[in-house]
Amino acid sequence: MSAPRPLLRVSGLSVRFRTAQGLLPAVEDLSFDMAAGETVALVGESGCGKSTAALALTRLLAEPPAEITARSVAFDGRELMGLPKEAMRQIRGRSIAMVFQDPSAYLNPTQRIGRQIGEMLELHLGLDRGAARTRAIELLRLTGLPAAEQRINAYPHNLSGGMRQRVMIAIALACNPKLLIADEPTTALDVTVQAQVMELLMSVKEQLGMALLLITHDLGIVAESAQHVVVMYAGRKVEQGPTGDIFANPRHPYTQGLIGAAQRRDGSAGDLVEIPGSVPSLAALPPGCTFAPRCRHAMPRCLVERPALVALGAGREAACFLLEQAAP
Repeated sequence: MSAPRPLLRVSGLSVRFRTAQGLLPAVEDLSFDMAAGETVALVGESGCGKSTAALALTRLLAEPPAEITARSVAFDGRELMGLPKEAMRQIRGRSIAMVFQDPSAYLNPTQRIGRQIGEMLELHLGLDRGAARTRAIELLRLTGLPAAEQRINAYPHNLSGGMRQRVMIAIALACNPKLLIADEPTTALDVTVQAQVMELLMSVKEQLGMALLLITHDLGIVAESAQHVVVMYAGRKVEQGPTGDIFANPRHPYTQGLIGAAQRRDGSAGDLVEIPGSVPSLAALPPGCTFAPRCRHAMPRCLVERPALVALGAGREAACFLLEQAAP
């Protein structure tokens, strides 16, 4: 019996930006699959390309300055690369939705939140204003926003950061999407509200049967929420695999460093290990393995050769010369 078709299949996605310094590679040859209902986490430090990848696969990057190429980006069996803008806009509104890191940057400060949710419902589901308002209240209740009937008349500045994020989630859920992309959805929130927002996302994911692409640098959230992890560094995938396997036995030195440096969710320090240095500038990527300047295992060949991904079995792969003898 053949395996079910992935809901999302990304193959060879690359993004470059035209700048005064030339073409800068933000994402290089990224590939991963997502099954219906699955939670996949794109993980890495700020600047690693994970948010750019999500914006590129949903065609939300302006071209130019971005140049997006891929062997394929297929969603629910439909190729997205080369799709006309209007067709892509329909898919983004109805089947793929996105929750952004800073709701203040995406909510219209001059419009009441009920109108902002209602516009999505009118545009994509054809509801009239009255029905859209009723559905908007239902969506706000679903997200746990207190006093939804009154809050629907509020402007974004009348709400707290956590409330604004709930409004963003309500907008994203308006058309019952098959895939929800959450781009650092808790970064701008305090710790208590972070936990509430993640609990909400996982709850509505289960209720609606959505897949969730979670973009984050918080490994505590990943451990609690994701079934599969894709680790990115300097625009490239360096490791991927089932979440439990990644945390129990990280194979790439960068993944090992991330897990070693992560503060535990319960506040205890554990054995914290700092990763020296910082993510390199896209304008000055080192030759060979881009992690080599920060890696305690670096060998002379790492400085001049770029390691390919090595299949490690059980859905795992990593790009490191240390693993060439480990492949099954």
